[in-house]
Amino acid sequence: MTKHLPSRLARPCHLVSLLAAAFSGLAMADAALTLDSVVVTGSRVEHNSFDLPAAVDVVDAARIGADQARVNVSEALASVPGVTVQNRQNYAQDLQISSRGFGARSAFGVRGIRLVSDGIPASMPDGQGQAATFNLDRAERIEVMRGPMSAIYGNHAGGVIQMFTPDGKGAPSVEGSFAAGSYGTWKSDISAQGEAGGIGYVIDASRFATDGYRDHSAAERDQTMAKLTFRPSQDGKLTLLANTFRQDAQDPQGLQWKEFQANPRGVAWDAARNNYPALAYDTRKSIDHAQGGISYEHRFGDHTVQVSAYAGQRSTTQYQSIPVGAQAPAKQSGGIIDFDREFAGLSGRWTGRFGLAGGRLTTTVGFDYEQATDDRQGYENFVGSGVPANCIANLCGVTGRLRRNEEDRVATFDQYAQAEWQGERWTFSGGLRHSRIAFKVDDRYMVTGNGDDSGRISYEKTTPTVAALYRLTDSVNFYASAARGFEAPTFNEMFYSDGGGSFNFSLKPATSMHYETGLKAMLGAASRLDVALFEIKTQDELVVLSSSGGRTAYQNAGKTERRGLEMAFDTRWAEQLSSRLAYTYLDAHYAERFTTSTGAVSAGSRLPGVAAQNLFGEVAWKHQPTGFHAAVEGIIRSKVYVEDSNLQKAAPGYAIANLRVGIDRKYGPLSLRGFLRFDNIFDRQYVGSVIVGDSNSRFYESAPGRSWLAGVSARYVF
Repeated sequence: MTKHLPSRLARPCHLVSLLAAAFSGLAMADAALTLDSVVVTGSRVEHNSFDLPAAVDVVDAARIGADQARVNVSEALASVPGVTVQNRQNYAQDLQISSRGFGARSAFGVRGIRLVSDGIPASMPDGQGQAATFNLDRAERIEVMRGPMSAIYGNHAGGVIQMFTPDGKGAPSVEGSFAAGSYGTWKSDISAQGEAGGIGYVIDASRFATDGYRDHSAAERDQTMAKLTFRPSQDGKLTLLANTFRQDAQDPQGLQWKEFQANPRGVAWDAARNNYPALAYDTRKSIDHAQGGISYEHRFGDHTVQVSAYAGQRSTTQYQSIPVGAQAPAKQSGGIIDFDREFAGLSGRWTGRFGLAGGRLTTTVGFDYEQATDDRQGYENFVGSGVPANCIANLCGVTGRLRRNEEDRVATFDQYAQAEWQGERWTFSGGLRHSRIAFKVDDRYMVTGNGDDSGRISYEKTTPTVAALYRLTDSVNFYASAARGFEAPTFNEMFYSDGGGSFNFSLKPATSMHYETGLKAMLGAASRLDVALFEIKTQDELVVLSSSGGRTAYQNAGKTERRGLEMAFDTRWAEQLSSRLAYTYLDAHYAERFTTSTGAVSAGSRLPGVAAQNLFGEVAWKHQPTGFHAAVEGIIRSKVYVEDSNLQKAAPGYAIANLRVGIDRKYGPLSLRGFLRFDNIFDRQYVGSVIVGDSNSRFYESAPGRSWLAGVSARYVF
């Protein structure tokens, strides 16, 4: 296969072939291993992942809670190929998640990837999402899909990440857990689940706090969730959901390279102003988030109708290190962001199943409507009259004069249709989605020299997808797929034009063509191999124009290309020993020359924030009679460029190892568990994530050295 591939892919493909041969030769045929999970992402109906013509991985509850704090989704997704999830050690900016390179340049939050939790979008209508709202304590599974098939989910390009919590069933139970570790980190959680009077319930509440690995990186988080399920009839199911999320977090910002080398736990120094900006301005962020939803599903024989609705509110206040002197132009919006958001959505779909031409036809027709309204203000980050030369005493880090006042609205209305025909050997599927996203800004800050920045813009696109799968044998499937992608600018990308000015309505949506081919193979009874090759060509890629003090402006570049390979291999070597290997190769580069505020970017330059190679490996052992278990994890990542020209110092590649041990015991209705985890056991100093295109060259975000976490939990079934 590899001799016809581009030379950039040949070497990784040979590596995968050798690894697969080595692992398959050692696999034990008589061991039991769950290798074919049921997924709903992609086809929107229950489907074996092995028979789905897409790159999709399922992270089950065992891996989500594998001796982890269950605070960040980066803990759970480290073993998924094609997806990079970086813990920035900065809870004010959330995780950095990218899929096949999409989302890597996001200044904060998740961009270019659709996030969904129990059917409720964790991505806002404009495409910006927050993975922090995922409740990992009660997660039953997380489904991660990359590639062309994700185009059927609308305005994004990189993929879909969906989290599901279980329904309350059976006898009532209560569970409590506590974990603590390095850097003053601790978390407590309490939950209850069961079924009473025909109503299933799951209730959970947790509190998390940390002093942070770096200076000025402390955080506190409170999270709750409740889920009720009820069957009004044999064929109907009603689900009610409610979630809250509150967080206060300091923002340590990035470091220059020499600062990272000298003191990776410190904050940056500003020689021009003779201060530490993160400390002087007390950079920080507070979030208060609440949402609720209702879903009803009814089966009519082989047909199903599902309708759901949700609504929520989010308040955010963020302090940035933007000097007052840099805010002199009237159009600049200040160093403090303060907004209240109300959001809501409604969706419905019909799914029918029919016999056709000796096979099975499944069709789905649906719609999604989402809207959000922000009441947004901006303030200067200081108190007092005049412009201080330096931020001292109480002059900075508190709210000053109003500099921005507006109402921002965004709404999307999408319609889609999907169909899949499954025969004895072949499966064909296709889909079509029409998306319309509309932005509206009402500027209410009318002062001399400011002007009226009100305006509106809308984007519209129809995205098709097609796929085919061929069953060579009962244990080997080949598939191929293709789709058009659509990625509109988010409000965060439109907020500033070059130099920190007002709205940038000139941005165009990025459009892309995705191609993928893959192999899924069961090797004996105890191993599974998944390999995917892909190519993506994008027009009008959204790139960083300038970035300083937490304020980032964007522009459209020309063409980009992404080519890569993803491989995952799971096996059980003996009754108590198992392993997983996940490898990603990604060649992501600009295909055309373009210009930013800092200079020209040559064709062939690598996309920043994206590693060319990632490798995850794990070997786990469990002694069933005693419940004792242990595992070793290894993570290798190649270097990452930090800005578009590739001229600045790239974040070097690294290799780290983690070790975890634990024990599970059961005494009648009481289950006990304890664990001890060591991360980065060889105490490597490395850059865990980067801030793409920072104008102050503060690109680098340090990862912790050797650290530990210990936890205990108890569950009682009544």
